[in-house]
Amino acid sequence: MVDSQYFLPNDVGISPLDCREAFQLLSPSEQLYAHYISRASWYGGLAVLLQTSPESPAVYVLLQRLFRAQPPSELQSLTMSLTDEEYQALLVYAAGVYANMGNYKSFGDTKFIPNLPKEKLKALVWQSQAFQDNPSEMEALWSSCGDRMYSLEERQKQLGLGDKGITTYFSGNCGLEDAELAQKFLDSKNLSAYNTRLFKTVEADGKRCYEVRLASAVKEAAAVDGEADNKCGSFEFEGASFRVLRGDYAPLMKKVAENLRKATAYAANENEKRMLEEYSRSFTLGSIDAHKEGSRYWIKDKGPIVESYIGFIESYRDPFGSRGEFEGFVAMVNKAMSARFAQLVSSAEVLLPELPWPADFEKDLFLKPDFTSLDVLTFAGSGIPAGINIPNYDDIRQTDGFKNVSLGNVLAVAYATKKEQITFLQEEDKDLYVAWKGPSFEVQVGLHELLGHGSGKLFVQDEKGNFNFDQKTVRNPETGELISSWYKGSETWDSKFSTIASSYEECRAECVGLYLCLNSHVLSIFGHEGTDADDLVYVNWLAMVRAGLLGLEFYTPESQSWRQAHMQARFVILRVLLEAGEGLVTLRHTTGADGRPDAIISLDRSKIRSVGQPAIARFLCRLQVHKSTADVEGGRALYERYSAVTASEPENFLKLRDTVLLRKETRKMFVQANTRVKGDAVELLEYEGSAAGLIRSFTERFHEDGEELEKELLELSRADSPCWC
Repeated sequence: MVDSQYFLPNDVGISPLDCREAFQLLSPSEQLYAHYISRASWYGGLAVLLQTSPESPAVYVLLQRLFRAQPPSELQSLTMSLTDEEYQALLVYAAGVYANMGNYKSFGDTKFIPNLPKEKLKALVWQSQAFQDNPSEMEALWSSCGDRMYSLEERQKQLGLGDKGITTYFSGNCGLEDAELAQKFLDSKNLSAYNTRLFKTVEADGKRCYEVRLASAVKEAAAVDGEADNKCGSFEFEGASFRVLRGDYAPLMKKVAENLRKATAYAANENEKRMLEEYSRSFTLGSIDAHKEGSRYWIKDKGPIVESYIGFIESYRDPFGSRGEFEGFVAMVNKAMSARFAQLVSSAEVLLPELPWPADFEKDLFLKPDFTSLDVLTFAGSGIPAGINIPNYDDIRQTDGFKNVSLGNVLAVAYATKKEQITFLQEEDKDLYVAWKGPSFEVQVGLHELLGHGSGKLFVQDEKGNFNFDQKTVRNPETGELISSWYKGSETWDSKFSTIASSYEECRAECVGLYLCLNSHVLSIFGHEGTDADDLVYVNWLAMVRAGLLGLEFYTPESQSWRQAHMQARFVILRVLLEAGEGLVTLRHTTGADGRPDAIISLDRSKIRSVGQPAIARFLCRLQVHKSTADVEGGRALYERYSAVTASEPENFLKLRDTVLLRKETRKMFVQANTRVKGDAVELLEYEGSAAGLIRSFTERFHEDGEELEKELLELSRADSPCWC
């Protein structure tokens, strides 16, 4: 028997992302601008297959060939040997690969496999029109991925570094020691890891040789196009050889750059034009400096009708926490909801001093960002978040600012909750939870993105020896002593805190949301007062402690590791609130009506302000102090203590994990529209909210050059294949 966590259930929720009204309100020029950035995003998004697992590109191509030759309804006529449930399982698996851009869940990093016998799937492939058209090619595809598609060898069950899992950000012979050495080398060269992968070989004499690959369309190592700062070359560093070269994902990066250049013709202003030019240069040359420059123009582009961002952005899935996964999005502004977020931005300078750390630990100047609610047209990558605070470059965030976006049409679908689907709550809480989960999450996302990720200062000594703080006056509020550590030179938050950076920062932002959602001014901005406001606060805190319990699904006892940054963060918060005591949070093991193990988590709403808020304040201050002062040792000790999952009573979290897995929820998948240029107009193509609809959206997405792209993907994958041994 295979553990059900490695299957996607046939009844998984699949919903379309509705953006027709917002798209039709765009002018013809705006639609073309959105179309070309959307194309750039989808082309770049294919790189995620190469960033996920060795077999993901071949699995993707196999599915594309199957369903492009025959749509799902026609292919089903060949499946005499498959039951309806088995065929639906195939469709759900294919939808899962497309939605996650690979065969590992984007939220949780666990592998998923087809929920039908391998022999039956192989027989279907052999019967398919795609196989009849090109038997040798389809047989080769199956040979390259069939076994690995189904494999649940221990290391292949989840993403991870070394013996803890699978990753294609590093060659298979790399471990934590290699990642740490490479980071030190990159820092010494002032070279960002965001758009890199690392590959190691060992010479006969035992010398380690590393290849740092930059994602770029250009493959030449020499400076090109008047490039001022070429980072390529061979170097010796701490007894090892490093070679920095360009050309990773080259065919895909070329497509990205080409489409961004096409979008430039429809830019609404000079900031958008310069932004796209710098992005195109970044993907052409593999330059993070160019991407940073593009991000500066993006920040200056206030209140655009069409919002977008593209690049190697989030480092959640790099086991070391430094390399960015490709993502690109295009969305249209929802003006009504954006007005509320604009009010929150206007109130930020009043709200920031409310946070529980000394003024010295806050930014010298809060650079008011854009904060908009968007209806997503395109979100290419491994998954779609509810909100984003970007860019992630520390230096830009400190001096130029950032932007916040809340993805309105994602929130509307993803967080719609039915009472019968709610687990681990008391019956008397469920109706309130259903009524207020959506509105409370809207408030939490706003606070999390703007004042969570947007708050706090990093103490820095730059390359010239200049400090951005007064060494003689800034004291640690925990000890009362002058601070004794800070970031130096090219060190960043990600490079210093590496493996815990993402989750630690998400935890800090979630704590800010919990802490400030009690503020009456914040609640009034979102239109909540009186009893309604009290109910919203209660459900927001209740949702957080429940999420902490649900987070146990994403913990792997065998490796004692967490697979999802946000869920680890929420578990840490649950631990903090349980530790606060006084009956604030109660967690107990029970038996459900079905006779299986169950659990109930409850929150005393009368103690949120008196016990909960002070506990969060103390913890939040400690998180910020460790972050501001680059105190990796102290921050890691604190965070790992609260992240520990043990069998200790009374909670016995390891036992609770089994219960959570027994009753786990499956995240919804989204079907996204396509756009095509017809004459002078842009056509919006929409699809039904089903596995078949999601499959069709992908087989039609690359209608002009799909086969060429698939060949290039396979070539890139084959070139890398010796590295995964």
